[in-house]
Parts: sequence; C-alpha cells; structure tokens
Amino acid sequence: MTSLPLPPLAPMTPDDTAFFRLLGARIAQRRKTQDLTQAELGDLVGVTQQQIASFETGRRRMPISTLPLLAKALSVSIETLLSEDAKPAKRGPVPQIQRQLEQLRQLPKVKQQAIMQVIDSVIAQARL
Repeated sequence: MTSLPLPPLAPMTPDDTAFFRLLGARIAQRRKTQDLTQAELGDLVGVTQQQIASFETGRRRMPISTLPLLAKALSVSIETLLSEDAKPAKRGPVPQIQRQLEQLRQLPKVKQQAIMQVIDSVIAQARL
C-alpha cells in the first residue's frame, strides 16, 4: 500500500501567527512555573530544545500530536494550553508551595488523599 505525499503547508496567516505566539507564551509560562528548561521539556515530549524554542516563540506550527505530550509534561489539560483566558504568570521565582502542589498533582490519588489528611490535621491543630 502506497501513501500519497502530503501537500506542503500553506504559509501562516496573521491569525495563525497570533494563535501560535499565544500558545507558545502559555507553554513557556507553564514550563518556567515547573522549573523546566527548554531542553528538559523537549526530552519529556520527544523533540529538540530548538523545536521547543520555536514553539514558544510561535515561529513554528506545533503538530497537533504534540499537544497531549506537552499537556502531560506540563501537568495541565490541553484545554488549558489552548485557552485564551490564561493569565500571564508573574515574573520571579515560583513559591515553594506552588511547586509542591504541582508535585502533589503527579502522585497517585491514594497518596494525594493521605497527604491531604495530614495537611487537614495540621491545619485543625493550628486552629486550637
């Protein structure tokens, strides 16, 4: 069985360019929140650091098949990456609690529940 060659991609329209720039900015913001380098994110997704840089600046179209990989690597939904409602991140270091919450999200649900019980008991004791 032979496959037909794919037609070349049409040049990006101004709307395409704006979309990919916004998407890239959201990816870069999320990557920085996770304290990942472009190379580390590339390794998680299976692309080069240069490709991540091109995605983040909107210079390159992102294959749709890359979106689920990026979303998983960045601990967000595809919808969050595509959402225009995403607010830009504040510059500066991410608070430790934010990094810990992101790590907590990666744990199995059973471990998350155990940690939440510990946190609840500490908060309850602090109120006494």
